[in-house]
Amino acid sequence: MFRPMRRKRQLLGEDEALDMIRRGSHGVLAVVDETGYPYAVPISPVVYDGRVYFHCAKSGHKLDAIRACDRVSLCVVDRDDVQPATFSTHYRSAILFGRARIVEDAAEILGAMRALAAKYSPNEGEAAFQHEMSTEAPALCVVAIEIEHLSGKQAKGLVKSEQQEENT
Repeated sequence: MFRPMRRKRQLLGEDEALDMIRRGSHGVLAVVDETGYPYAVPISPVVYDGRVYFHCAKSGHKLDAIRACDRVSLCVVDRDDVQPATFSTHYRSAILFGRARIVEDAAEILGAMRALAAKYSPNEGEAAFQHEMSTEAPALCVVAIEIEHLSGKQAKGLVKSEQQEENT
């Protein structure tokens, strides 16, 4: 179902790819809207309980697209170092394919929001979290992505430098 990566030497394992998503402050979610057009939008993901979660407003293009077609893709760029002398970039990225769903269960929403708070606001404490949830929860939607396929890739230049380090 999913295409194998053409440049196998640049392939990173699923664990490395998932770690990139864990570390990444943002990614680009791609959906297909009800007209059949792709729509890509930045999100702030968190990996929690084997899924990827993000929150958003309760209405909008992204949610309309997910309702029309639950198949999504998420790309997170972990490294992006432009190499002017070689006309290239030293990059590392992860791409996942999965099925998105709007979370309805209150316990799952709370767990995902706690995971998001721990990732993006680790020093704010429980009181700040509770205050934020009491004021913002009515207006937010939480989306879960069940991962169906995950891969990571790095630039040829990074593969070469890693091989050189191993040989020294």
